[in-house]
Amino acid sequence: MKKNIRDLSFEELSLLMLEMGEPRHRSKQISKWLYRKNALSFSEMTDLPKRLTEKLEKKFSAGGLVERESVVSRDGTEKFLWSLKDDVLVESVLIPAKERTTVCVSSQAGCRFRCPFCASGTDGFTRNLTCGEIVAQVIMMRRAARARITNVVFMGMGEPMDNFDNVAGAIKTINHPEGIGIAGRKITVSTCGIVPGIRKLKDLGIQVELSVSLHAAEDKLRDKLVPANRKYPLRALIPCLRDYFDSTGRVVTLEYALIKGMNDSLSDSDSLAAVAKGLNAKVNLIRCNVSDRSGYEASPVGIAEIFRERLASKGVKVTMRRPRGADIFASCGQLAAKRLSRDTEEGGK
Repeated sequence: MKKNIRDLSFEELSLLMLEMGEPRHRSKQISKWLYRKNALSFSEMTDLPKRLTEKLEKKFSAGGLVERESVVSRDGTEKFLWSLKDDVLVESVLIPAKERTTVCVSSQAGCRFRCPFCASGTDGFTRNLTCGEIVAQVIMMRRAARARITNVVFMGMGEPMDNFDNVAGAIKTINHPEGIGIAGRKITVSTCGIVPGIRKLKDLGIQVELSVSLHAAEDKLRDKLVPANRKYPLRALIPCLRDYFDSTGRVVTLEYALIKGMNDSLSDSDSLAAVAKGLNAKVNLIRCNVSDRSGYEASPVGIAEIFRERLASKGVKVTMRRPRGADIFASCGQLAAKRLSRDTEEGGK
């Protein structure tokens, strides 16, 4: 199976041109087609000599992903289900707003960490996505939207820090001036708290935003809601987040999904406030968009507002995120799970 040319770094692409006996500037021409003009084949690269496109076609592909399904929410959010080269399914979400267009990309097919309220890991882990497959999600959604993408968030299927090398490669391509050209501060990486990955992200040299799926501010409850906490407990995670802030100057966001009767009490709010203030972190609350197989329920609106007010009264910068695309299963993994279930049922008929 041919390697996708988007899996090459800019340095590797430049060296490839030299190996093929081509001038170095050809790599910039190819990059422009791949990342600015949304090309999905070498034949589209009309300013390249035919001899070069023939050489490239023998060794590489320039294709994107195969769209299996797309659904549009009442609020304008659009979710895509993609098929990869080995027929593995992953999801991405396009979120339009007045002043920006955000895409949410997946970094893995499935997830090893199995947070109980998240659909992403319900069916286990399949494989890591390559750098090119991650970047292709941005390209494909930009083609679909016919709009400039302003923000990229790694909040789709999978744990980005569990696929760090490919995620780092994708960040570099998304950020690079010869790539998609999105500023580091417009790129957000979300993690359930994988400490070694956070340290490596700090050393990447690109000022990306860091978002941590906290969901509980005490180890006993977090062990249940975020199984990775058993390996990377708060006593290890919190100093790592403080170091990230001190080293990069980027304020960390603590994501907190409010689950009815689990983590939405006033004492839970006070514990969260203590952690947030100690880190100078922002808190992003959301009434949990639970998987229909989890058994959990979102906190009632009134309870969620009391929780938010309690945090604000203690001086915490807190927002209540409005869920997007709930009517189209925009939570991670839900559309893929439903498609797999449907394909299985149809296959058994």
